[in-house]
Amino acid sequence: MTSVELHAGQSAMRREAAEAGKAVIRFLAHNEANLKQLADRLRASPPNVVVTCARGSSDHAATFGKYLIETRLGVPVSSAAPSVASVFSSEMRQTGALLIAVSQSGRSPDLVATVERYKAAGAFVVAIVNQPDSPMEALADCFMPLCAGPELSVAATKSFVVSLSALAAITAWWSDDAALKLALADLPALLDRAHDLDWSAMVEALVDARNLLVVGRGYGLAVAQEAALKLKETCGLHAEAFSSAEVRHGPMAIVGKDFPVLALATSDNSGDDVRTLADEFAGRGARVILADCSGGAGQLPAFPAHPVIEPIVLIQSFYGAAERLARARGLEPDSPPFLRKVTETR
Repeated sequence: MTSVELHAGQSAMRREAAEAGKAVIRFLAHNEANLKQLADRLRASPPNVVVTCARGSSDHAATFGKYLIETRLGVPVSSAAPSVASVFSSEMRQTGALLIAVSQSGRSPDLVATVERYKAAGAFVVAIVNQPDSPMEALADCFMPLCAGPELSVAATKSFVVSLSALAAITAWWSDDAALKLALADLPALLDRAHDLDWSAMVEALVDARNLLVVGRGYGLAVAQEAALKLKETCGLHAEAFSSAEVRHGPMAIVGKDFPVLALATSDNSGDDVRTLADEFAGRGARVILADCSGGAGQLPAFPAHPVIEPIVLIQSFYGAAERLARARGLEPDSPPFLRKVTETR
C-alpha cells in the first residue's frame, strides 16, 4: 500500500501526514500569483528586517524561515514575542519590517494582537494560515492559505509540512532561485516516498524511553524542534531539541551510556556537524538513532535532495514513526491528554 492509499482504522494523524504531498501541490497551485506578486514587491522595496509571529509547530516553521531568509537573502530575521502585545500591551514604533505570521487557525488572540501592533506601526504583513476566514487573514496585506485541508488530529502534520514549503517558496520566489523552485515542484513525490520509509528502528529504540535529545542544525534545526514537540505530545516522552552546536554548551553532559539521541542530519555542511556529534555520542555508548541524508550508515533510512528540501522530507518520515511509537507506548496519537486542536493563548 502506498502512502496515499488510506484505509479505515488508521489514525487521523497518519492519514493526514500521508496527505502532505497533495497539500503542497494545492498550496503551490493556489498561491502562484501571490508568490510572484510578493516577490516583486520585496525585490522592489526590500525590507531591512523580517519579523516572524507564531507559536508551537508554526514557530518551528518560522525558525526554518529564519535560516532560509538569512542564508539566501541576507536579511536579518527576528521572532516576535507575542506577550509583548497581549500581556504588556506595548505598542511598536514605526517600522518598515516584513512581518510573516504563521498559524494553523489564525485566531490565537496573542498572535492576532501582535499582527495588529506591527501593522499599525507600518509593517507589511504576510499571513500563512490554514483555516479560512480568520482574523489574521483580515489583517494581512498578503494572505497565503496553506490549503492543507482540515486536520482532525490534535498533532499537526500536513499543515506543518506545508508551512515549511510555504516559507521555502517565499524564499525561492523572492531570491528568484530556479533550483529551489524546481525542488519544490518535485517535493510532493519526495514526501510520498519519505512517508513510506521504514523508521521502525526509532520505534524500537524509544518504546521504553523516558527522556531523549533531538539534534539538528541549520535548516534541520526546525524539524528537530518539531520532532521533540511531537514526541512530547503524542508519545508522552520528555524530548528536548538542540542545535548540534548548542548542545555542546552544557546539555551534552547528560548523554551517557544508553541515553537516547535522535539525530537528523542533512547532507550539507550543517549536517556534517550532526554526524560528528552522533559519532561522539555513540562512542560514549549512547543509543543514537541517526537519519542521514548524505547516504551514510544511519539507523533510519533517508535520501539526499536539495538541502532546503531535506528537512521537510525528514519530518515526513518522522511523523509515521511517531504515530507508531505512540501506539506502541499505549497512547492515542490523535488525542493527546490536556491538549486541544486550536490553542488560543492570550
